[in-house]
Amino acid sequence: MCMEKRTDVGAADIAGGADNATAGKTRALVAMSGGVDSSVAAYLVREAGLAGVGCTMKLYDNEDAGIPREHSCCSLDDVEDARAVSFRLGMQHYVFNFRDEFETCVIGNFIREYESGKTPNPCIDCNRFMKFGLLFDRAEILGCRYVVTGHYARIEKTPDGYLLKKALDDTKDQSYVLYDMTQEQLAKTLFPLGGLRKTEVRAIAEREGFLNARKPDSQDICFVPDGDYAKVIVAHTGRAPVPGDFVDTAGNRLGTHRGIIYYTIGQRRGLGIAAGEPLYVVKICPETNEVVLGRDTDLYTREARVGDVRWIQGAPPRSRFRCRAKTRYRQPERDATLTVAEDGTVTLLFDEPQRAVTPGQAAVFYDGDTVLGGGKILG
Repeated sequence: MCMEKRTDVGAADIAGGADNATAGKTRALVAMSGGVDSSVAAYLVREAGLAGVGCTMKLYDNEDAGIPREHSCCSLDDVEDARAVSFRLGMQHYVFNFRDEFETCVIGNFIREYESGKTPNPCIDCNRFMKFGLLFDRAEILGCRYVVTGHYARIEKTPDGYLLKKALDDTKDQSYVLYDMTQEQLAKTLFPLGGLRKTEVRAIAEREGFLNARKPDSQDICFVPDGDYAKVIVAHTGRAPVPGDFVDTAGNRLGTHRGIIYYTIGQRRGLGIAAGEPLYVVKICPETNEVVLGRDTDLYTREARVGDVRWIQGAPPRSRFRCRAKTRYRQPERDATLTVAEDGTVTLLFDEPQRAVTPGQAAVFYDGDTVLGGGKILG
């Protein structure tokens, strides 16, 4: 009974975000990965009275890269799963070949960041350039008013514009990777799963007989086989990593590293350094090709500088204010004071020291369950 009630609320929310007067004629392009989340999102779109059009983005040939099909989001099986659900829902289904754009905008940036000593989050770039970039272009061509995804987040319309809010299910919340959405994008986007819990989503899929109801969630980055980032970089560039020095925080040489692309801040394993205490990567210096090792205590800092900052409302609320922020996807938000510089960069001063604040990762700013914005950590 509770399940039925929550499903009805989800459908009403979607229809309310669209236009009830014309819902039967409004088309929505649904991004379908072949997983259970996007499939249920498509179902809820139909239940809301919108005319759903399913699509799957072909971004990468996973089997060619040696990635097991069940660990990725772009295999042939996934495409067929998305097509099967679309057929069951009476929707058209398209496959869009975005491999060239994905190679340039996502994989290319991923490689550049790693080679410059940073640790990127390619899911953020995929959202920015693929889902809320290229898909919006295709939606316009197909006459679709909305783009729909299976992200766990919520969009709220207010007199002052649109707010991006965290999902009801805090264990699945994906607002962190959506921080750079614009007002125009939020106005044309629907997140049907934002008010549901994952258990409810699977229950809907089971009830509707979706073949992917029990399909495991993808865990890996789609183009990185088994988490071996360096292997992907070497395969794409043909450049062999250049070994360099491991040094301690005082600059003393400790040994030789394999190349900076093999390391990230906070890493302990795979260093190959014998020491009387655990050592961690605390800094990567591409200009000198050095990797700095230190103690766990050396990983903590209260301050983080953030660049390429995007604000959901188009501008920060003030030049200096209190907020909560996090510097990793799986990390809880922490209290901080945010200061905006004249050049638009941001300084976060956390109340308590944070571990392994990593250049290249995103810092995202929150006011309660509302996303204010975010940017890339500079250092």
